[in-house]
Amino acid sequence: MTSTAATPGASRNASPYLYGEEAVAVSRVLETGQYGHTDVTEEFERRIAEFLGVPDAVAVMSGTAALHAALLAAEVGPGHEVVVPSMTFCATAQVILAVGATPRFVDIDPATLCVTDQLVLDAVTDRTRAVMPVLFGGRAVDLCRVRKELAARNVSIIEDAAHAFGSRYDSRRVGATGDLTCFSFGPIKNLTCGQGGIVVPRTRTEADTVRRIRLLGVVQSQAERAQATSYHVSSFGLRYQMSSINAAIGLAQLPHFEKAKTTRRILWRAYRRALAPLDRVTLVDVDPDRSVPHLCQVRVPRRDKVFAQMQARGIGVGVHYPPNHLQPAFAQWRRVLPATEQVAGEILTLPFHQHLTETDIDQVVTTLGQVLQTVGAASCARS
Repeated sequence: MTSTAATPGASRNASPYLYGEEAVAVSRVLETGQYGHTDVTEEFERRIAEFLGVPDAVAVMSGTAALHAALLAAEVGPGHEVVVPSMTFCATAQVILAVGATPRFVDIDPATLCVTDQLVLDAVTDRTRAVMPVLFGGRAVDLCRVRKELAARNVSIIEDAAHAFGSRYDSRRVGATGDLTCFSFGPIKNLTCGQGGIVVPRTRTEADTVRRIRLLGVVQSQAERAQATSYHVSSFGLRYQMSSINAAIGLAQLPHFEKAKTTRRILWRAYRRALAPLDRVTLVDVDPDRSVPHLCQVRVPRRDKVFAQMQARGIGVGVHYPPNHLQPAFAQWRRVLPATEQVAGEILTLPFHQHLTETDIDQVVTTLGQVLQTVGAASCARS
């Protein structure tokens, strides 16, 4: 078998994409000597709210912090359950434990890796206080048919939209649905702040609550505290502020987002075309007409062997994600989730980032086809 050398873009599963203006924006902040939460952070909040078409957005230090603060703002705590898909990064489940609640893991649609309204409704119990749909790969999760019923049962919807900044539900952007929504702006997200997150609150009360939480429960702003001899701690809180350095990176990225959206859609569709002839590969649908794709994932037979051989050939594949209900930390809440457990052994994440070219994509898919032939031949030889 002839080895195929990977092209540089194909060697990375994901990679940050910068436009050249971020360093200048950060330098300006460094020159001020003010690196914490400043008017730069507040400007980033205003710009994000304007982009989403919402009244307010509250910046925090990470997507995980956004989820944690949103659960607290929704008054989720001990004795409550949160319905959450098992197929997600462990941060989504960990924040549920952080507020003293318990995760009630729910299955997914294997075509999208997302929950459906019926799966959610079937999982709700008398203890459920929140539902946390994960907008996997950037695909919007529409729970409109069960939203009224959930509200009648005092169940909040808290969207984990870490993958989905810029995606849409038809005419509305994710974040503008009226639910609590949490975004991540980590290094490899569709829009990056280096590190950071946003909570889109439902009410002014929730916005105020998140702002107190992110500043250790302190009521006064930094400017107000500088002019006083004391300050007032009104509630529980954490050090969850977004720094002005991170906000400056986000502000430099935001004007380029339409270009990022177009590029990601072009790359995802190029994968779809290239993968079409491979009959043992199923592409996970992210709905590219409405979403801004964050991942490109396929389901393949003998995934672990395919993964190892792709890595050996220099192709930066990954696995997103090992199901949480099978992790030791969450074993006591384990449930039988047939679709999740099947997909868990098949899912493979292909390199997907804005440094990719269509030549890179052809290289990835050609190598995948060769590996599938090798794995199939090896399987036949043993049978």
